[in-house]
Amino acid sequence: MVSRSYSNLLDLASGQFPSLCRGEKRFPRVKTVAGVLSELDDETSNSVSSDAPSSITQERVIIVGNQLPLRVHYDGENGGRYFSWDDDSLLLQLKDGLAEDVEIVYIGGLREQIDQSEQDSVAHTLFENFKCVPTFLPPELFTKFYHGFCKQHLWPLFHYMLPLSPDLGGRFDRSLWQAYVSVNKIFADKVMEVISPDDDYVWVHDYHLMVLPTFLRKRCNRVKLGFFLHSPFPSSEIYRTLPVRDEILKALLNSDLIGFHTFDYARHFLSCCSRMLGLSYQSKRGYIGLEYYGRTVSIKILPVGIHMGQLKSVMNLSETELRVSELREQFKGQTVMLGVDDMDIFKGISLKLLAMEQLLLQHPDKRGKVVLVQIANPARGRGKDVQEVQSETSATVKRINATFGKSGYKPVILIDTPLQFYERIAYYVIAECCLVTAVRDGMNLIPYEYVISRQGNENLDRALGLGPTIPKKSMLVVSEFIGCSPSLSGAVRVNPWNIDSVAEAMESGLTIPDSEKQLRHEKHHRFVSTHDVAFWARSFLQDLERACREHVKRRCWGIGFGLGFRVVALDPSFRKLSLEHIVSAYKRTKNRAFLLDCDGTMMMQSSVSINPNVEAVKVLNSLCRDPKNVVFLVSGKDRRKLSEWFSSCENLGIAAEHGYFLRHNNNADWETCKPISNFDWKHVAEPVMQLYAETTDGSFIETKESALVWNYRYADRDFGSCQAKELLDHLESVLANEPVSVKSGQYIVEVKPQGINKGLVAQRLLATMQQKGMIPDFVLCIGDDRSDEDMFEVISSARTTSSLSPVAEVFACTVGQKPSKAKYYVEDTSEILRMLEGLAAATEHAAMNGNLDPKQGIFDK
Repeated sequence: MVSRSYSNLLDLASGQFPSLCRGEKRFPRVKTVAGVLSELDDETSNSVSSDAPSSITQERVIIVGNQLPLRVHYDGENGGRYFSWDDDSLLLQLKDGLAEDVEIVYIGGLREQIDQSEQDSVAHTLFENFKCVPTFLPPELFTKFYHGFCKQHLWPLFHYMLPLSPDLGGRFDRSLWQAYVSVNKIFADKVMEVISPDDDYVWVHDYHLMVLPTFLRKRCNRVKLGFFLHSPFPSSEIYRTLPVRDEILKALLNSDLIGFHTFDYARHFLSCCSRMLGLSYQSKRGYIGLEYYGRTVSIKILPVGIHMGQLKSVMNLSETELRVSELREQFKGQTVMLGVDDMDIFKGISLKLLAMEQLLLQHPDKRGKVVLVQIANPARGRGKDVQEVQSETSATVKRINATFGKSGYKPVILIDTPLQFYERIAYYVIAECCLVTAVRDGMNLIPYEYVISRQGNENLDRALGLGPTIPKKSMLVVSEFIGCSPSLSGAVRVNPWNIDSVAEAMESGLTIPDSEKQLRHEKHHRFVSTHDVAFWARSFLQDLERACREHVKRRCWGIGFGLGFRVVALDPSFRKLSLEHIVSAYKRTKNRAFLLDCDGTMMMQSSVSINPNVEAVKVLNSLCRDPKNVVFLVSGKDRRKLSEWFSSCENLGIAAEHGYFLRHNNNADWETCKPISNFDWKHVAEPVMQLYAETTDGSFIETKESALVWNYRYADRDFGSCQAKELLDHLESVLANEPVSVKSGQYIVEVKPQGINKGLVAQRLLATMQQKGMIPDFVLCIGDDRSDEDMFEVISSARTTSSLSPVAEVFACTVGQKPSKAKYYVEDTSEILRMLEGLAAATEHAAMNGNLDPKQGIFDK
């Protein structure tokens, strides 16, 4: 199979293209090697920057799932093997939501093991006949991946089962995690064999492949990648127990769009990103987005639907009509309630049976008249827990039937053998009420199938003896812990653990008036029929296309190793400040201005030490000794603390409290940028802040001469952020008539006089240098947060005025890759210190060569 991908991005960057071609594009083959690989493998494939793709036209969609939507059949007579589409597979059904001219390629595993000698021929057959690319996994690796990490660790944890003992999921096994990573990498290799990065969209499905986005993003920085999780996503308190929690979160964030069935699942994911990675999200015009290294990762909330065409075609079968007639006769004179569940520990079958037992105890009149038919599909997993569920279910059914049964009547009928789809539909049709009492389930489409089946058709109505004008009705009792519950507003929602409550809901489902059942049915039918699987797929891919539109406008860089790899997406005009560039500009200029933020720039925000380190003070002194330099430290800290910290820097200018206080050097007096005499507003603001400080553990108030700051850096992130929003609104309300501004920043809410900001310091410095005859031809301004944006704006706009030399070199630089008015960025505080040390070294070199003019600084004149 000829690949359609650039696997070697170093060749791509250098212009050395491989020889194989498809039309105008050339792509090399990527080989797949099965085996256990650690999460640090494949480092040589780290990407470099990539240019904008030529087109964003949607040519193909590559669907990646754990299993291909195929069935394997064996010819008993000839001993041959053949394949057919699996009509029940969601991956196959979703193609109904795509345009007819969109090509779909499937990548996934097969349900059967294929001998290694046959794998090439099978792969060729599947691709030629079905556009399917199989991932052949060695049996031992598959067992560790699927039955090991997926079913022993992820599946229980995502369904809120903690491994508190070896019997409950088992302890974390690093070898199973390595197998999971290895399989995800094999899937990535298969994707790379067929992908055209500029044109194709990749849609990855479910928890089996959660680290696949990292491997794909590493190979193709601009891959158009969506991920949909079909299981629940647990709360942060549960998820944080997973030893590889950060690796999985970071891998998912390499997607462009992440989909969830419900808002609860999405909320839990966002909370985990906030608490564990320090990321914040925001809603923009109805879309939820996470900012991650310059990329916006979109969050989609959309429950999957059923395949209406398949369901209706089975309803039209003569076998279905016949089976409905048989069941109607079998349960003549009885009311049927139906449960359809997989035989596993999360489906709550035993709880449902206990509720049925309670119903018959509390309502003796229902005995002999009400039957619960429980269809138990074969378990997908295996192990001791499945056996226990089977034993408990059988024992409970026997007990109930022995207690309440009689000749010709069994209150519970357990069907634990596989049923044909048409048989299941027949049970839906004759059931007065459907019960879904799972204790945790990602979505569960049984209620949707039930509603459509109860709508019926002409043939089924005839089998039920219903006239064409009789309104249809249905009744649902659903657990509040399943994904479909929020979309079924007419259902009776229950807590499955509350047996009495479920029994009451069952009784209600039987006795509620028919007119009410009809109204509920109409509401559900309207939703289910319009929000089918085609709607779901179409909506997701539309949002994926929208989420990828910015790709053509961004420069992308791959950074990090192993599963910590991520792509930094930058505006084309926003680039990293190189040491060589700034040193070169520094050497050829004579009047230089420095505006340096303190916290997060000259000092690390997370540093345990509250004092600046020795290296920072030393480099500031070196820069200040050059008479061509004017260096100002601009901070939100109070002037007493800053004077104490930098007392050894005699020629350093300091602007305290965001520029309210200003001092040109150690020998100068403190000045105020704006004369303000009235601070009575503090008496109003401080009690309000104190209230929030007392109710938010870990927060505190910083009292400054010109401002008040509520700091929640050490509080719980989510609660602190929530309280900050409330405090902001509260302060804006009570201080509406005061001459102050109330602003939120990084873990702070600050009240300060109007017009006070760091931009004033920049304006004053440039104006003073101009007055002294030193028109700046070099400006370096560095900051890390929102308050520094005012400085960036001032020095950027100064180019259009006489404040700067016409040939001035201006470097507005932010710390980290994020939206900013600055044109440059540096990674962190240590990189800033290295850069300033490089400038200081240039000054010392000039002094050694006698090129340093020993004149006084401008503020000493």
